[in-house]
Amino acid sequence: MQIIGLSLRVTLSAVLIACLVGLPLGAALALSRFPGRGVVIVTFNALMGLPPVVAGLIVYLMLSRSGPLGALALLFTPTAMIIAQTLLILPIVVSLTRSVVEDLWDEYRDQLRSLGAGRLRSVPTLLWDGRVSLLTGVLAGFGRASAEVGAVLIVGGNIAGHTRTMTTAITLETSRGNLGLAVALGIILLSLTLALNAAAWGAGQWARGRLG
Repeated sequence: MQIIGLSLRVTLSAVLIACLVGLPLGAALALSRFPGRGVVIVTFNALMGLPPVVAGLIVYLMLSRSGPLGALALLFTPTAMIIAQTLLILPIVVSLTRSVVEDLWDEYRDQLRSLGAGRLRSVPTLLWDGRVSLLTGVLAGFGRASAEVGAVLIVGGNIAGHTRTMTTAITLETSRGNLGLAVALGIILLSLTLALNAAAWGAGQWARGRLG
């Protein structure tokens, strides 16, 4: 239960932080025009495929004793794992938000302007209107984070009772030959993911029914 609780706390915290930063950032990227915008968009799109071990290495170097944030002593803590997972989820949220908001702005631009709403004031409306599509991106981020091993193993250290998550525990128990526990944790992880996706799908269907 401790392993499951830590896994959910780390992943959900990372998803929440990524959404708080990524949703407004993606919307701003969709509606703003500035030199180098194309480079920023391509960069975020490329970072969607960032290898987890690379993300873990970056966070490790930042938080290590000789790194710029070493004084915070966050390495091998759940906080470091949250940072690593946020780094993996954020590009997904930003890129999908930009795409959704950009399409909605093209569709409703004239109508919003006629109501006196400029680009900045239109952001909450566009985010709310695209909430069903944006939920897909959030779920994709949750799925990537919950199934991640490399980054959390590097920055968390897989310390029993402290930073051991379901994915790192599955890896460890499999290497030990303790397949019973590994399979049980795998089933729990899969069940949680399926339950969350089912709830999101139901919410999406309900929202479409209300709009329809």
